[in-house]
Amino acid sequence: MTAEIINGKEIAAKKREEIAKEVEKLKENGVTPGLAVILVGNNHASRTYVTNKQKSCQELGMHSILIEMPEEVSEEELLGKIDELNQDPEIHGILVQLPIPKHIDEKKVIESISPLKDVDGFHPVNIGRMMTGQNTFLPCTPYGIMVLLEETGISVAGKHVVVVGRSNIVGKPVGQLMLNQHATVTYCHSKTKDLKSYTKQADIVVAAVGIANFIKADHIKEGAVVIDVGINRNEAGKLCGDVDFEEVSQVAGYITPVPKGVGPMTITMLMYNTVKSAAESSNR
Repeated sequence: MTAEIINGKEIAAKKREEIAKEVEKLKENGVTPGLAVILVGNNHASRTYVTNKQKSCQELGMHSILIEMPEEVSEEELLGKIDELNQDPEIHGILVQLPIPKHIDEKKVIESISPLKDVDGFHPVNIGRMMTGQNTFLPCTPYGIMVLLEETGISVAGKHVVVVGRSNIVGKPVGQLMLNQHATVTYCHSKTKDLKSYTKQADIVVAAVGIANFIKADHIKEGAVVIDVGINRNEAGKLCGDVDFEEVSQVAGYITPVPKGVGPMTITMLMYNTVKSAAESSNR
């Protein structure tokens, strides 16, 4: 068996066409969706992500601003800037690019963003709403995974989903979103004994551990759906995921590649959340 590739780049492009139409409608009603991104310090990977986010805003006809702050900026100054943006009616989404310097309390920063502008979906209020199945901003990568499955015609209802990884950004929320759609969910992590005994039972495996080529063919049952969230470099310096694609694609029924799998969906869902925020603000 050779797995069917879930092409995140194509699905993201389709979703962006829908978002662009929504932006046009809002603009006709005098509302231009606005995203503010705060970049603290000069982390190369963070700068790349931020550039891609700004480019996406531009392509979709949205308003975006980048606020750059030095590595040594005080927590007070950063929180003050977030408060300013919370009050700005032209800004519908606020994102502080992580990681931030260690002298600043990340939890405090996330909680200082208004839940109404938290387009990353990290604020405890929005996490609580997600847990209870209410209307809210969903974390972008987990939301993107759900859209990939939906667009591919894969229902999660009644399926056994095994999530390998328990981060607050991907692992925990993606399991919750699967549960909200009636999947049976098992979380595995670094302390799980005999990982293969869990993944081998799964109809859907979500790999989010941050270890290159960690999931092998013998982790996966034949015909399973494999979602690879990892972005790593292998020993040769080549971009790869948490899943050994060459091996696993011979066993799985569906698989996301790296790149062009989950990655393109993350920024797409950020754009979606910002437009949603703009639409909701115009109704308040």
